[in-house]
Formats: sequence, structure tokens, C-alpha cells
Amino acid sequence: METFKNVFGTGATDEEQSEETGIMDELWKNSTLSWSTRIKGFVFFFVFGYLISFISTSLLFIIGVVPFAVLYTVGNLCSMLSTLFLMGPVSQFKKMFASTRIISTLVVLISFVCTLLCAFLLEKPTLLCILFVIIQFFAMLWYSISYIPFARDAVKKFFGAILDI
Repeated sequence: METFKNVFGTGATDEEQSEETGIMDELWKNSTLSWSTRIKGFVFFFVFGYLISFISTSLLFIIGVVPFAVLYTVGNLCSMLSTLFLMGPVSQFKKMFASTRIISTLVVLISFVCTLLCAFLLEKPTLLCILFVIIQFFAMLWYSISYIPFARDAVKKFFGAILDI
């Protein structure tokens, strides 16, 4: 359990925490949520988010493109923000905008915004909504892979070998 806490930034020493502690970190540190409650919150929001995304994809031809795009985006957003329970908001945002994943984070966030803007503002949003949902899917996949050590390198090597790059 200690290793798990260290991976998500909650196992640092007091000296390390005092150097980079802000208001949000202090609030999170003094939170009344136990570690098991944090895990439960993470699992709930992660599963809930992917369930919404899966259901919206399954019902695409029944509910239409706009509700699908909105539900898919909300589901991905819930899943992405589920790690707030594990790391806390400041730590999460620091990791999201670290130099190793800032591009994937920005692509994900921009695809969220573009999907919702197309869904709500365009008169005929079908093609653009589908395009941004596809971009969203691959951006979320790449963003998720960025948290697994050496996974991006393995994926790059795999596709490099297949495409003979």
C-alpha cells in the first residue's frame, strides 16, 4: 500500500511536502477522506466515466450524434478526473502538465472543448462531432499510456516496426 501511495504522490516526506505545499495541497492533506475512501472514489468515478462512454457508444444510432458526443465527453472527463481522489488536485494538475505529457493533455482537453462546441453550436454537427470523438479517443489512449512507464516507447517501436519507419 505504501508503494501505491508513493506512486500517486501521497507518500512524500514532510520536508518534501512543505517545499511544494500550496493551499490545495494543505486542504487535501487535511482531508477527512481515508485512503480506502479515496480508492473507492477513484474506482467509482473511473468505472462510471467509462460506463457512460461505453453506453453512449452502444446507443449512438438510437440517441443520435449530439447526445452521444456529449455523453462520451462527460464519461471521459469523469474517468480522467477520477485520479483526483488518489493524488489530489494540485498533484494531478502538475502531472497532467508535466513536460512528458503536456501535449497529450492539451490535445485531450482541446478535443473535449471542440466536441462540446460542435455539439452545441453547429447546426449540422454530425461529421465534426464524430471526428472530435475519434480524436478524443486516441488522445485519451495516448494520455493514459503516458502514465505507464516505457509504454509510449513500446507503442512507438511497435508501430515503427509495423510501418517500417
